Amino acid sequence: MNDIPYLFLALFAFLAGLVDSVSGGGGLIQLPALLVAFPNAPIALIFGTNKFASAFGTAVAATRFYRAQTLPIKTVVTAGGMAFIFSFLGARSVSLLDPSLIRPVVIVALFIVLAYTVFKPSLGNTHAPKLKPSKERIVAGCIGGVLGFYDGFFGPGTGSFMLVALVTLLGFDFMRANTLAKVMNLSTNIAALAYFIPTGNVNYSLGVVMALANIAGSLVGVKLALTKGARFVRIVLIVVVLALLIKQLSQLF
Repeated sequence: MNDIPYLFLALFAFLAGLVDSVSGGGGLIQLPALLVAFPNAPIALIFGTNKFASAFGTAVAATRFYRAQTLPIKTVVTAGGMAFIFSFLGARSVSLLDPSLIRPVVIVALFIVLAYTVFKPSLGNTHAPKLKPSKERIVAGCIGGVLGFYDGFFGPGTGSFMLVALVTLLGFDFMRANTLAKVMNLSTNIAALAYFIPTGNVNYSLGVVMALANIAGSLVGVKLALTKGARFVRIVLIVVVLALLIKQLSQLF
């Protein structure tokens, strides 16, 4: 990575931070940009640099959302902790099984999420928790564990899956669900970096530039989400899931 197209990648990092802060799916923008810019670079270095930049934007989004929303701290800690642990385990499991084998399952899941979000327009509009605090922590921990493992093992659509799972299973509105999803996503990013940093798979000069752009995009995205509300988040979520679905279908066939 010598002749680094900083402006090109900073622009895509900004867009990724904006989209990811609203509905997840920033990797759909940022990672392909890195792959296009450096087609011959080691894939671990690409992934590590991508995670490094994303972690900062996600941290900013999580902090801003958390300050604006009210969430039980025990639920947040449980979900974030389980996401961290199982993301790390998922990353370690890649060598045991080919991640591409689960692509058909992911495509089916994306179809379900898309249909459910499109045909249930009231989804995520109101905050009506379905569970008692103790059960809420258990279910949130299970969501963090399952999707944390998925993020470490395969990855595409993790943020969007988290968002819909929290709305559907816990009864959160999109804004509070987005807050908890960002905490879980931050945990999975840190878990990934726990592997990529010690193994030297982060380009820091590029990563810092992209991280700053990602933070800027996240700040804009959070402001848009908080200002425009659940309806805006739902629309962006539909667009992101549709784009993810098209990408996964194209890679499958």
